[in-house]
Amino acid sequence: MVRRLIEVSGASSLDACRSLTSQMMSESEAREVAHVLDALSDPVRLRIFSLIASEGEVCSCNLEGPVAKSQPTVSHHTRILAGAGLIVGEKRGRWTYWRVEPGQLDKVAELLHSQIRRFARATCQTEGSDVVVRATLSQRAPRLA
Repeated sequence: MVRRLIEVSGASSLDACRSLTSQMMSESEAREVAHVLDALSDPVRLRIFSLIASEGEVCSCNLEGPVAKSQPTVSHHTRILAGAGLIVGEKRGRWTYWRVEPGQLDKVAELLHSQIRRFARATCQTEGSDVVVRATLSQRAPRLA
């Protein structure tokens, strides 16, 4: 386990300490983030999303080869990604052209970032008129292959 120490000083009250651990994601926020993460949890969908994000826009007809899946399977996965608000499609003739919806990813990233504080173990100490917050974030060390 790797531990990182984060120090924040200059806070004017102990409320700064409480905010590190007392903010919990609302039920609707948790449901929305879970829906997006569920959509990205499948390796095929993650690869499709990655391909669309890297290219800017991709025709459904060009997704079969890179992920080695049939058109019905690709359609199933793009439908799930679109349902989670991660991609949007534009029908052009017979095919749908997909592009990433950046606002959804930004929203999820912001929610997850705000929750990092929830996992912090904070110690608050007063030093003069300031409050010093020392938080230790624990994370698993990356495994070496």
